[in-house]
Amino acid sequence: MNYQELCQQVCDIARQTGHYIKAQRKEAWINIEVKGSNDFVTQVDKASEQRIVSALQGLLPESGFIAEEGTSDARGDVYNWIIDPIDGTTNFIHGLSPYAISIALMERNELVLGVIYEIGLDECFYSYCGAPVYLNGKEVRVSATSMVKDSLIATGFPYSNYSRLDGFMDSVRYFMEHSRGLRRLGSAATDLAYVACGRFDSFYEYNLKPWDVAAGAFLVQQAGGKVCDFNGGDDYIFGEEIIATNAESFNEFKEVINRIVR
Repeated sequence: MNYQELCQQVCDIARQTGHYIKAQRKEAWINIEVKGSNDFVTQVDKASEQRIVSALQGLLPESGFIAEEGTSDARGDVYNWIIDPIDGTTNFIHGLSPYAISIALMERNELVLGVIYEIGLDECFYSYCGAPVYLNGKEVRVSATSMVKDSLIATGFPYSNYSRLDGFMDSVRYFMEHSRGLRRLGSAATDLAYVACGRFDSFYEYNLKPWDVAAGAFLVQQAGGKVCDFNGGDDYIFGEEIIATNAESFNEFKEVINRIVR
């Protein structure tokens, strides 16, 4: 497998689909469906996922898919793509950036490629196994911030599962008092890409799906950062919770989340 060539092809697919999404956003009418409480999907999400799935099938015909909108439920014996056609659909609906395309490739149980294309700023973050992370062709890395008190932190607000809301709100208060600030952009994929390139020092959120985090988690690790679940384990792709930080502040940040949110 030539991962470098494959990654460039996936970047092209993401950019082309992103241009389609941006063009569709200019239309006066967008059909919105409600999947759940504060959980929306548009015809653009579905059409974009169909475009991505079709293009990726052409690259790896034997591959399967784990995709948010369920365009394909085929599973591959070795290769599976994990796809979010628009991460940040609510932002997209309201004409607010960021919203992003997230594509990861899993070989058996290991992530080997990740691409996040943030459409509003035309920024493509990408990497493959054995390579650094690139942003529009320029190598990037996580920040070197060593303490939480000096960190800019990203998170996401729960929109359906409020079972852990008390602990989450306690963490918001803690970081308001003990960091440089807390940001909520509305796109977990973008948040993770921003950790990978050093714009954010840390990110955490719960009630996330594999397509929200797979590509971004891979990028953070390839850029020198660390990723875990709230317990410090490795169940962050399918476990619906994630911590992603630079290497220097990882232990302190992990301890805070484990102590407060759980």
